[in-house]
Amino acid sequence: MSGVVIKNMSFKVGQTLTLTGVPNSDAAHFVINVGNSENDIALHVNPRFAAHGDTRVVVCNSYQGGNWCEEQREGGFPFNQGEEFKINITFTKEQFLVALPDGSEIHFPNRQGDEKYKYFNFDSDVRITGIEIK
Repeated sequence: MSGVVIKNMSFKVGQTLTLTGVPNSDAAHFVINVGNSENDIALHVNPRFAAHGDTRVVVCNSYQGGNWCEEQREGGFPFNQGEEFKINITFTKEQFLVALPDGSEIHFPNRQGDEKYKYFNFDSDVRITGIEIK
């Protein structure tokens, strides 16, 4: 993994992670990962402008034991190349609630069931300008 990597920053059940960023003007996709390590990703959010055979879709997944799990696609695609966005990720014991910039929401299961995650990775065609956990 490259991009921005944050380790040992605690994200606990009941808290909300707010991310602000700007996709590159020629962005194909970008990645937001939350988990315990680069090999243990509880939430993978992958907005795809045009990547991996997808166009204008948000793909969510998790990565465990060296394998990607089942992809989930839902919600709209409220991202534009070169325009700032804000995403709120609220995490409970059961799920991650990902609030997209247009107000639509993605409900993604907390497949690992952990109550705290400490690893974050932001990568590909995006510049993250703000990270806040409350």
